[in-house]
Amino acid sequence: MHVVTLRDPTSSVAAQFVPDAGMIGISLTDSGVELLGQRRGLDAYIDAGKTMGIPILYPWANRLSSNTYTAENVTVELTPGENRVRADPNGLPIHGTLAAYPGWRVVAESANELTAEVDFGTDPQLLAGFPYPHLLTVSLRLSERTLTVRTTVTATGKTAVPLCFGFHPYLRVPDAARSEWIIETPPLRHLSLDERGLPTGGFMQQPAKKEPLGDNAFDDAYDQVAEGAVFAVSGGGRRLEVHFEQGYSATQIFAPPGEDLVCFEPMTAPTDALRRGGYRTARPGEPAVSVFSIRV
Repeated sequence: MHVVTLRDPTSSVAAQFVPDAGMIGISLTDSGVELLGQRRGLDAYIDAGKTMGIPILYPWANRLSSNTYTAENVTVELTPGENRVRADPNGLPIHGTLAAYPGWRVVAESANELTAEVDFGTDPQLLAGFPYPHLLTVSLRLSERTLTVRTTVTATGKTAVPLCFGFHPYLRVPDAARSEWIIETPPLRHLSLDERGLPTGGFMQQPAKKEPLGDNAFDDAYDQVAEGAVFAVSGGGRRLEVHFEQGYSATQIFAPPGEDLVCFEPMTAPTDALRRGGYRTARPGEPAVSVFSIRV
C-alpha cells in the first residue's frame, strides 16, 4: 500500500495520506509529534470503516434518516451492507460509500502536494448509491505549517451533483491533558438532534466561545458556519486551527468521552440534507470547489 508523505518546505510539519485506502490522512506531525487521533488504526478503517486520522465522508457526511432518498429528481434505494453502504447502530446509512475505497487515482504528486481523483461515472457500485456521474478530485498542499485540502466536484453527466459531503479530522494536543484543552468556536447555529443524531428542526443561536474541554463530551451539529470561520484546540503551548475557507457551511463537533481527541468536521451541508434538501449542487459545466485547512 502506497503511503504518500508530504513535507512542509518551510517547517518541520509533515503529513501522510494513503490514496489506495480512500485517500485517508493517517498522520500529521510537528517535529515527529503526532497530532491526529489514531484510534483503532488504518487496518480497522480498511477492514471495518472505523474512522481515524482525516477520512473523507462522501457522498454524504454523518447519517441519513432513511435508506431511501430523492435528490435532483432521482430516487435512490440504499441497502446497508451492499454497494459500500454502512449502517450506524440504528441501521441508518452513515458516512457515504468511499470509506477505504481503493479506486483513487493519483494524478499529481510532489514533495508537498498530492492530487487524486475518483470517477463516479465509471464505477457501477458507486453509482448505485449515488447516481450522479461526476469526477471527485482532492488536492492537498502542505506549506507554512498549513495543510490545505481542496475538493472539486465536476459533473460529467447531465444531472447536477448534490454536495452533502464532509471530512472528519481527529485532532489531538499531546502536550496537555484533555481536561486542560481549550476549545474555540465561532458564532454558530446549534441544531437540536433526536436520539438517533438527526436534526429535529429546532435550533439555537450560539455566540463565539472559548472554553476548557474539561470532562465535556460533544456530538453536536451546527450550521450557518461563515466562510473563513476558524475552530481551534490548544494546550501545552500548542494550537491547532481548522479553517473553513470555502464551501463548508455546516459542522459536527465530536469529542467522545474517554478519548483524547476533538473533531471540527467541515461539512458542505447539515446532516440528512440529501433527504431534507438545503444543499448546494455542482451543475454541469460549473465545478464546485470546497476548501478547508489545518494550521499547526
